[in-house]
Amino acid sequence: MAQFYYKRSINAPYRDRIPLRIVRAESELSPAEKAYLNAVEKGDYASVKQALEEAEIYFKININCIDPLGRTALLIAIENENLEFIELLLSFNVYVGDALLHAIRKEVVGAVELLLNHKKPSGEKQVPPTLLDTQFSEFTPDITPIILAAHTNNYEIIKLLVQKGVSVPRPHEVRCNCVECVSSSDVDSLRHSRSRLNIYKALASPSLIALSSEDPFLTAFQLSWELQELSKVENEFKAEYEELSQQCKQFAKDLLDQTRSSRELEIILNYRDDNSLLEEQSENDLARLKLAIKYRQKEFVAQPNCQQLLASRWYDEFPGWRRHHWAVKMLTCIIVGFLFPAFSVCYLIAPKSRLGLFIKKPFIKFICHTASYLTFLFFLLLASQHIDRSDLNMQGPPPTIVEWMILPWVLGFIWGEIKQMWDGGLQDYVHDWWNLMDFVMNSLYLATISLKIVAFSKYSGLLARQSWDMWHPTLVAEALFAIANIFSSLRLISLFTANSHLGPLQISLGRMLLDILKFLFIYCLVLLAFANGLNQLYFYYETNEPDRCKGIRCENQNNAFSTLFETLQSLFWSIFGLINLYVTNVKARHEFTEFVGATMFGTYNVISLVVLLNMLIAMMNNSYQLIADHADIEWKFARTKLWMSYFEEGGTLPTPFNVIPSPKSLWYLLRWLWRRLCRQNIKKTTKSFGTIGRRAADNLRRHHQYQVTNFLFCSLQSNLFNATKSDAFAIMSLEFRY
Repeated sequence: MAQFYYKRSINAPYRDRIPLRIVRAESELSPAEKAYLNAVEKGDYASVKQALEEAEIYFKININCIDPLGRTALLIAIENENLEFIELLLSFNVYVGDALLHAIRKEVVGAVELLLNHKKPSGEKQVPPTLLDTQFSEFTPDITPIILAAHTNNYEIIKLLVQKGVSVPRPHEVRCNCVECVSSSDVDSLRHSRSRLNIYKALASPSLIALSSEDPFLTAFQLSWELQELSKVENEFKAEYEELSQQCKQFAKDLLDQTRSSRELEIILNYRDDNSLLEEQSENDLARLKLAIKYRQKEFVAQPNCQQLLASRWYDEFPGWRRHHWAVKMLTCIIVGFLFPAFSVCYLIAPKSRLGLFIKKPFIKFICHTASYLTFLFFLLLASQHIDRSDLNMQGPPPTIVEWMILPWVLGFIWGEIKQMWDGGLQDYVHDWWNLMDFVMNSLYLATISLKIVAFSKYSGLLARQSWDMWHPTLVAEALFAIANIFSSLRLISLFTANSHLGPLQISLGRMLLDILKFLFIYCLVLLAFANGLNQLYFYYETNEPDRCKGIRCENQNNAFSTLFETLQSLFWSIFGLINLYVTNVKARHEFTEFVGATMFGTYNVISLVVLLNMLIAMMNNSYQLIADHADIEWKFARTKLWMSYFEEGGTLPTPFNVIPSPKSLWYLLRWLWRRLCRQNIKKTTKSFGTIGRRAADNLRRHHQYQVTNFLFCSLQSNLFNATKSDAFAIMSLEFRY
């Protein structure tokens, strides 16, 4: 049967055949060269050595010949990891070419070491032209040995190359307009972008960071942030940059996993990256953790060791808090919350007393601030009931007792926001969405107070509210106060972060609000398009009856599309089913106009309800699922941000006690003025020199401890790192010394 098909294919007509020919010419090998390459492949050392010796004397074969797969004898030996053959071939000065890159890609450490120690001859002989052509190279010109070694993340090979003094080119910014970037992009934009990606792949190598960086944590933080920003600019390689950014975040988290004691953890988290050794630095300010929050290193912040240290500091006064029954916890919080005025007064009078220091504890400070805010909300509730308001028709009513009680809280909130902006800076203040919400809320309260003052000073007497002007200051103040009350109540959601059950829901709610903002952009475009069309169609049918109610708010809806503003309102409320279909009718018998209007109105409802609304639901479901998949990390990161705000030294007193000048505040003010006015005299004193010397010594000691801890963590993290006994003993001695 097989013979029948074979004969049939031979005897087939020529038009049924596809002619084949070799289009890429290959160098033909002689029998001796084939035997030479086969001997290298099989590992016949004697035959290979004899062939090399004969080639050196009689030139019978080309020792740099290549097989059909494009491999020389050296590359075959590297693939087989035969170090004896590699050493033999290098002794006869075979052509090296990209052999080092091939050895790095195959991760043959011995071959890399031999090639690095090999001294190339002044002139290489018998090199095939194909090998000299970079077009046929497997590696692009931007791939250097150290970049390829970093791509493979081989610790030993990277160490060998770094010891040889290699370097990685510094990548330019994406928007860089230097001559080199512009010319490279014009010649080959793809290669220019790929070369930047290859450099960042190398820089993001955990082995390279652990081996070459003096501060691997800071390097990982900055690199992950830079890669995340690059992913937003270079959308073509967004997935690659995001993967590298996540790799850096995971490396920092894995490095922190190596901590074995609270002392090592504190050395890492309290280290301050400051070039000046003369400035005073606190030993417990968690400067490195603040930097991790700034760079959004969620895995690092949510690491169990880090969270355990934060929890121990948070529950400083209650070491066994989490083991208590929930009823005991609730009763304790209620008692401390009710006593927050007494604690605040004690802190104002004697901040160094036992009660004064008690309120400075983060957890107690959190309870007192929460109790103060709940008291403020209670007063807002009383104000909305108008219990102490005598006459509602008074145009400029004087402040009520409840409003006088609300005023100190408003002033305290404003003063607290000013202090926060002063301490953290305007940029950090704006980046927090809750701060923006506080700014809007305080602005509304200030506007309310200002309008009430204007109304009280300008208007007097009683007048029926129905006769007031639309923009009466009292009416505007009441509207702004109502809006501010909504913001004040919603502000309480930020405290949900402290709870493990409500925290993920609060984070998901924030993500969904972002989805709604994205959705509104598309929806507004659709709304404006249909509003323009319907208004153009129904503009000519507006009724001008003076005594008749116009618009969709009337009992009998009419003139829904007569103006652009009315049309926008009508289309918006139609989403909720509040517009009837008969608004598309006209008094005249223009059935065609009514048909077109009803069709446009129906099309709008289909697009907005069926398409856009379901798209919004899908987007919000996706955001919720993303948070749910990483609920633990997201919640711990958000909770840490909340905790860190209470770890700070300032802001101890809750509102409204924070507006009361305390002796401590006056002392700080005088000391600040003294330093500003007499700075030069202080520097000249002997005591100042002694203080600076002690600070420099302390900072050097902390820096030394940090470097030793980093070296130890990198050693433990890398499985390929082989520390000598002397290094190990040096580490142990430094640990016991400090």
